[in-house]
Amino acid sequence: MAKNADTPARGSLWPTAKRFLPLAIVVAGLGFAYLMGWQRFFTLDFLAESRESLTSFVASNYWLSTIGFTALYAIAVAFSFPAASILTIFSGFLFGWLTGSVIVAIGATTGASAIFLAARSAFGDGLRSRVGGRVKNLADGFEKDAFSYLLVLRIAPVFPFFIMNIAPALFNVPLRTYVIATFLGILPGVVAYSYLGQGIGSVLDAAEAAGTSASVGDLITTEITLAFAALAIVAAIPVVIKKWRSRKTPSGA
Repeated sequence: MAKNADTPARGSLWPTAKRFLPLAIVVAGLGFAYLMGWQRFFTLDFLAESRESLTSFVASNYWLSTIGFTALYAIAVAFSFPAASILTIFSGFLFGWLTGSVIVAIGATTGASAIFLAARSAFGDGLRSRVGGRVKNLADGFEKDAFSYLLVLRIAPVFPFFIMNIAPALFNVPLRTYVIATFLGILPGVVAYSYLGQGIGSVLDAAEAAGTSASVGDLITTEITLAFAALAIVAAIPVVIKKWRSRKTPSGA
């Protein structure tokens, strides 16, 4: 009798475990990557040390390299590994800004969609049904104009990339909307960083001659930051106008 009584309890745990399994795989994969020390490969120092061998390999195995790099980028984003900026620079250096931008846009969108689905599986329905007050109002507003909200937040990197991959899962954002807004929203930043990567060789040469290490921060100029802010403002204009019109329109109209 005791065995039969335990059976439903064990069975009831499986749906919960199944919901959290994708997210558990992400956390385990991220921990494994750090344990193996793979973060050392995502630095400008590694690029400076290995650029000749990397460029030679790409030249000899171009299509394999493009497919492999796209997959690498998608995996890094899906496991929330903090390497998006440096990998985009790598892509521009190895493939040129145009091809590099295409590779990164596809890889980043694919990886972001994977972690979005994992987060929605684990938390989406449960948290969405429990929130109230201002959080619920924010969620309702986000859901009504998810594309515009996502586009603005993707263009202007106000929040870390991995947070914006997960947060929309809590607001019932359709996958199609998420994918399109992510792809379009990251394009300005992707093109900018890929273009920086295309010219990174001279920066690495200067750092080597000075006996110092180059960093991503050395490449980010005030002009680029202001350009991102301007793009975000332009993208936010339709959202502001829509909200202003909804307030001006009488509720009974």
